[in-house]
Amino acid sequence: MSRESILKSIKTNKPSLIRLPDIDATTFDEEVDLKETFINNLNRVGGRVVETTAEEIDTQVKNLFPTAKHIVAISGKSSLGNITVSSETDPHNLEHIDLAIIEGQFGVAENGAIWVTENESIVRALPFITNHLIILLPKDQLCLHMLQAYDAIASRERSFGLFISGPSKTADIEQSLVIGAHGAMSLTVFMI
Repeated sequence: MSRESILKSIKTNKPSLIRLPDIDATTFDEEVDLKETFINNLNRVGGRVVETTAEEIDTQVKNLFPTAKHIVAISGKSSLGNITVSSETDPHNLEHIDLAIIEGQFGVAENGAIWVTENESIVRALPFITNHLIILLPKDQLCLHMLQAYDAIASRERSFGLFISGPSKTADIEQSLVIGAHGAMSLTVFMI
């Protein structure tokens, strides 16, 4: 079958839409320290959090990644970027990136995930193709759980966005945990 006939078949055989159930999100609310819960859950999935100030970002980056040579800094809060990217950048040309510094919009305490859009990464592949990823996250931009997170992004423009939680990992190769198998080998969140 050709691509067009497959897509046509899918369109004509689409199931009817089912209304989403009403969920009382308050059922899942807890009295927890959002920052502490976020940090604990991000650590659990292999990430780490550095609490810092905007003025100390570059110093912290140099201390944590002293051998990083090829750096993309999308955020204006870091002056360490020595490779410039744009929406026209071919992702294949980024295979040598040691470190990417981007901003996150908000974090989710429940699972240590951070919401990132293409505005923060410019090149969609950047958070995955870099060896190490730093996400700058305002410490006051945390929500408790994914229901709140989905509410926060519900009215967004329909463009690229994703939740990132921890470095890339897999445990299906000979039943051994491999970090950095399909993306960044480390994730560091700078809470500022």
